[in-house]
Amino acid sequence: MRTPRHIDALDQGIIEALQENGRESFRAIASRLGVSEATIRARYAKLADDDLLQVVAVTNPLALGFDAMAMVAVRTSGSPETVADEIATWPEATYVLVTAGQYDLLVELVCDDRRELLDVTNRMRALGGVV
Repeated sequence: MRTPRHIDALDQGIIEALQENGRESFRAIASRLGVSEATIRARYAKLADDDLLQVVAVTNPLALGFDAMAMVAVRTSGSPETVADEIATWPEATYVLVTAGQYDLLVELVCDDRRELLDVTNRMRALGGVV
């Protein structure tokens, strides 16, 4: 682990602009923040190189033809890692998170239809260690 890097107001402004619109041009961000486009380009490259920033495409599963989505909270009888590792291999599980608190896992599911969603949640219930 390396020491966290401090970000200044300009870095924060770039991050906030890209959180609002990941496709906003460096020129528009520069204009908004009162610096040159070259400065924004260099700062963006440094933020990305330091693994502080990543711009990714997020799809809308419903627009892609999937008809059922769910966030499922799971309790386990023991350590949640084994259950999390298994569920993470399923194609319907788009996000698996080990948590602290009332539930041990949060699982985001994206399914073709409600029937498939029911089948996947039943498969989840049948896993050893799932309460």
